[in-house]
Amino acid sequence: MTYTLTPFLEYKLFTGALQELDSSEKLLIDTINQYSYCIAEKDAGFKRALLDAEILLPDGVAITASTQFLTGKHIRKIAGADVHQHLLEYLNQKAGKCFYLGSSAEILKKIQSRLTKEYPSIEAGFFSPPYKASFSTADNEMMVKMVNAFQPEVLFIGMTAPKQEKWAHAFHSVLETRLTCCIGAVFDFYAGTVNRPGQVWINLGLEWLGRLISEPKRLWKRYLFYGPVFIGYMLKEKIKRVKLHSR
Repeated sequence: MTYTLTPFLEYKLFTGALQELDSSEKLLIDTINQYSYCIAEKDAGFKRALLDAEILLPDGVAITASTQFLTGKHIRKIAGADVHQHLLEYLNQKAGKCFYLGSSAEILKKIQSRLTKEYPSIEAGFFSPPYKASFSTADNEMMVKMVNAFQPEVLFIGMTAPKQEKWAHAFHSVLETRLTCCIGAVFDFYAGTVNRPGQVWINLGLEWLGRLISEPKRLWKRYLFYGPVFIGYMLKEKIKRVKLHSR
C-alpha cells in the first residue's frame, strides 16, 4: 500500500488518515517531536530506528510548524494518543487482539481495567519488562516470547524514547504482530496516572505547555533546554536552504 508521506529533512512524516493503517501490511510505527529529533542527532541508533520506521507520526507542534517553516507545507499533528485510540476502536469493531509491553504492573492493571469497560470486544495481553537501563539477552528473548505466544494484531510499546524505538527496531522482524507502535507516555495517559492536557490546550498548540506545568521536574529539560536547541537546528537548516536558492 502507498502511504501519505511528507518530507521533513531526512525523515518522511506520515500525514494521511489513520484509516490507512488498517491495511494488512506489517508496519513499525514511531513518533517524532522536537525532543526526539534533537536526541536522534546525537544518537545514531535512535536516528536509524526513526528513519527505518514505515510510519513516523508528527507528534508535536514544533514538527508541524517547522515543516511549514522549511517547506511552506501545512501538516497536522498526529499524536501517539490519536493512533492508540484509533487502533483500539478498530480492534474493538473486529474483536481483535492487542498487547501492551512496557511500564509497571500497576499501570498495566489500570489499562486493563479501562480497556474492559471501554472496549469489551478486545482481547488484550500485558507484560511489564524489568526496569533497567538496558535489557539482557534473556530479557529480550522473554519479551519476544510473550508477544509471539499471544500473537496480537497490534503491539503497543511504552518504554520511553529512545529505548522503545531502538528495541522495536531491533526485534520488529521477529515479532508476530502486524502493527508495532511505540507510544511512550500514552500508557500513563490511558491508565490515568498522568493527565493529558485538555482539548483546549491541544487546539491552541500548547499541549507541551500543559504537560510542562503538570510535570515540571521531569519535563523541564525536554522543553526548556531542547526547545531552543531544536529551534537552532531549524534556523540553521533554513539559512542553508536560502543560501542554496540564492546561488
